[in-house]
Amino acid sequence: MASRPGLTEIHDTIRELTEIESELERNINTTMWISDTHGAGERFTTILKGRFGLIWRTAQEALTKYFPAEKLDYLDRVIQLERYIPSTEGVSMERQDVISALVKIIRYKVEDIIDFDAIRSSINSDLKTAIENLILNFHVPDIVYENELIADKMVTALAKIVKQVILGQLVVLGDVFDRGDEPDKILRILMSPAIRPYVQFVWGNHDILWMGAAAGNKSLIAEALRISVRYDNLAFLERLGINLDRLKAFAEKLYPGEITGLFKAKLEISKKMEKTLAMIQFKLEEATIKRFPELQMESRLNLEKFADTLKKGETEGLTDTHFPTLNLERPLELTAEEAEVIDDLARQFTTSPKIKDLMRYLFEHGKLYHVNNYLLNIHALIPSTEEGKFDKLFGKKGKELLDHIEKMVKNVGNHYLEGSEQDPFELAVMFYLWCGPKSPFFGKHAMKTFERYFFKDKVTHKEKTLHWGENLKKKEFMDLIMQEFGAERIVYGHTPVDVMKGEKIASPDGRSINIDGGFSEAYLGRGHSLIHTPYSLYAIILPSLDEIREAKYASLKFEEIAKFDKPMKVKDVFKGTRLQARRDELLKKLRNYEKKAK
Repeated sequence: MASRPGLTEIHDTIRELTEIESELERNINTTMWISDTHGAGERFTTILKGRFGLIWRTAQEALTKYFPAEKLDYLDRVIQLERYIPSTEGVSMERQDVISALVKIIRYKVEDIIDFDAIRSSINSDLKTAIENLILNFHVPDIVYENELIADKMVTALAKIVKQVILGQLVVLGDVFDRGDEPDKILRILMSPAIRPYVQFVWGNHDILWMGAAAGNKSLIAEALRISVRYDNLAFLERLGINLDRLKAFAEKLYPGEITGLFKAKLEISKKMEKTLAMIQFKLEEATIKRFPELQMESRLNLEKFADTLKKGETEGLTDTHFPTLNLERPLELTAEEAEVIDDLARQFTTSPKIKDLMRYLFEHGKLYHVNNYLLNIHALIPSTEEGKFDKLFGKKGKELLDHIEKMVKNVGNHYLEGSEQDPFELAVMFYLWCGPKSPFFGKHAMKTFERYFFKDKVTHKEKTLHWGENLKKKEFMDLIMQEFGAERIVYGHTPVDVMKGEKIASPDGRSINIDGGFSEAYLGRGHSLIHTPYSLYAIILPSLDEIREAKYASLKFEEIAKFDKPMKVKDVFKGTRLQARRDELLKKLRNYEKKAK
C-alpha cells in the first residue's frame, strides 16, 4: 500500500503552485536596453540616472492623460536630481503636488505586497511610517506637506523609490570597451549590488577582444592596447595596473623623431606606441591564421605581400615606408625586443587582478544571446548566407552555432579564471570572433586595419558588410529566426543608426530593432534605448552630449514600435511558458495527493 504524502510536502506544493499562479498574472517587468557604450562612462552615468528616458514615459503612463507635458518634464528633472526644485524653465509645482505625483507613479509600478516589501528596506527610517502610509493610501499628518524640510526629504526619498521600482531589467547588448576611457567605470556600475541583479549582459565584439586578451591571446593583447593608446586612454590603462614603461622606451627607440604614417593618437608618445603595437599585432595575428588554416582567413595574410612590395621599391601607393622591426625576408617574425615587450605586456594582462575582476563579470555573467519576453537579444547578427539561410561555422549553424560558440568562450573564461592552461585553438577562436567574416560579433568580410594604416587607396579600406542587414528585410529569414529561437522580435546593436538622418530604429513590421545609436563621442554622441513596458514597446532617442551639458532633458524623442490593447502579463511571454509547464507538473502532483487521500 502506497504511503500517503506528508503535510509538509502538500503544503510546499500548494505554496509553489499559488506563487506560480500569482506570478503568471503579474504584469511583465519593464525592460530597458542599451548598446555600444564604448567607454563613455560619464555619459553612461548621466543617462542611467535618468533611466535612459524611462522616467518621463513612466510618469506619463502613471498620471492622467491630461497631465501637462511641461509638468512631466519638471517631474522628470525632480526624479533625476532626487530633490525638490522650486521651478524649471518657468514650470513649478507645489511640494504637496510633487509628493502626490511621485506616490501615484510608485503605486502604478507596485502591484502587490511582494513589490512593496522589496522597497521597504530602502525607505529612510525617519520617514518610514509616513512613506508606507502614503503608498498604501493611509492617513499621513499635514506636517509632511506643510514643513518644507520634511516635505523636501519626502520628495528625495520618493524619487529614489521611483528610480528603484521602474527598473525591472536592463539588457546591455555589449561593446563596453574601446574608444572612450571609462569602460571600467561602466562595468563597475553594472556589477554594483544595486544594479547587478537587474542586468542581462550580451557580449559585443569589443568585449570579446578584451576577454580574449585577458585570457592570453597575444595578438588581441597587442590590439586592445593599440586601440587604447590610439585614443590616448593611458589613464585607463594605468588604472588597470598596466605598466607601459618598457613599451614606451622601445617605441621611443624605434621612432626617435616625428612619427610617420596614419597613426591617429593625439599624443606623440601614443602615436609611437600605436605604430609599435600595430606591427606586433599584425605579425601575431598572421601567425595565428597560418597555424590554424581551419579559420579560413588566408585572405588576411598581408605582411609577406607587403614585404615584397617594399623590396621592389613599389612604394608610391603606401602611406608609410619606415618599418624598422619588419624583416623583409621573414616578415611574420618578431624581433627579440618585440617579443620581450609583448611577453611583458601579456604577463601583466593575464595576471592583473583589476582586469580579472572585470573579466570575471563578463565571462560569468555575460552570454552570446538572451531571450526575454519573446525578444531575442544579440549584439550583432546570426551568420547567414546571401540566400537568407543560416550559414555554417565550425560545422554548425543557427542556435546550435551560437550555443557552441558560447560554450567555447565560457571554457576560455574558466581556464583564465582558474589559472589553467588554455586550448590554443580556443584562444585562436577568440581572435576569429573579434574579426572573422562569419563571426556573430562582426559581420563584415574583413577588418581592414592594415589597409587603413598603410595604403593610400581608400578603396582598399572598405569593409564589405555581409548579408545580415539585407536578410532582415526578408520575411522568410525573419520567420526562420523566430522559429529557431522561439521569439517574436530580434533586438541588436553593433552598427549605428542615425535617426537624425531619417534612419529608423525598427523595421516597418517592428520585428527587427537596432538600438545602436552611436552612444560614444567617437561615433554619433547620441545613442538609443529601447523600453518594453506592459503597455507598449518603444525606442527613445537619447539626448546628445551638448543637450546633456545644457541639461535639456526634455528634448527626448520617441519611436513607437508597438502598443498592446491590454497589459502584457508574465503568462504571455517566454518566462510564462516555463512557469506554466511547472504549474502543470504541480497540478498533476496535487491531483495524485487527492487520490491518495481518498
